[in-house]
Amino acid sequence: MNDSHRVRPLVEPGEWAWTDPFLLLMEDWFPEGVFDKHPHRGIETVTLVLDGVIEHYDNHGNEGTLHPGDVQWLTAGRGIIHNEKPAPGQTVHILQLWVNLPSTDKLVSAHHQELKAESTPIRRETGVEARVFSGSSGPVAAATKNHVPVTMVEVRLEPHAHFEQELPARFNAFVAALEGSGTVGASGRAIHAGEVAWLTKSDEPSTVRLAGGEQGVRVVLFAGKPLGEPVAARGPFVMNTDAELSAGFAEYRAEGERFGL
Repeated sequence: MNDSHRVRPLVEPGEWAWTDPFLLLMEDWFPEGVFDKHPHRGIETVTLVLDGVIEHYDNHGNEGTLHPGDVQWLTAGRGIIHNEKPAPGQTVHILQLWVNLPSTDKLVSAHHQELKAESTPIRRETGVEARVFSGSSGPVAAATKNHVPVTMVEVRLEPHAHFEQELPARFNAFVAALEGSGTVGASGRAIHAGEVAWLTKSDEPSTVRLAGGEQGVRVVLFAGKPLGEPVAARGPFVMNTDAELSAGFAEYRAEGERFGL
């Protein structure tokens, strides 16, 4: 990290059983030159652009441009080399989530989905705008393809507006606040920008209530089905055993730019 690169860890890696199937969530502000092309295996990366413009490419031939409100849902599977870099002269602000892949899908072919802001389904209620990037919210559902069932909804609440989001049974779920302040849950727990509130996991389908504070609030709610599998992680590779990690890095060294192809 340098003076112009800031990182705010919202979900730190390492507590795998607690955060399952989520591996980490980072909020980043970075200019050109901070990141270079790099590999991934065994995970999905989900990048939400909050401010600025990102140009992305990978060794499978995918490339494009992401603007504020756009999401890139990247399934690394058996391997991919990619980069997400700011457009020239820009510092971008992003939220990036890593989702673990189940053992049966660790080595699937890499897959790329661009979820554009203008085509993202929206649930609107009085004082509420909820963009559904994955899963569903009320009657609104996204067409995003998942290897692990994941709900991702960005919710903007005007001051004192309230909203309820359904949660499937036994899903792990949390809310990350990006702007303003509000409350979460029946207890009315306060949440402010830069904070995360984990929700109580239930054996039955449930709902969580969100409310905006004096200035309103902007949050992203994530919910996912836990895998309950062992996690072996080393840098950008996440597998089930150390032997699988070693095999993956050996393939990367041997295949170079053709990794995962």
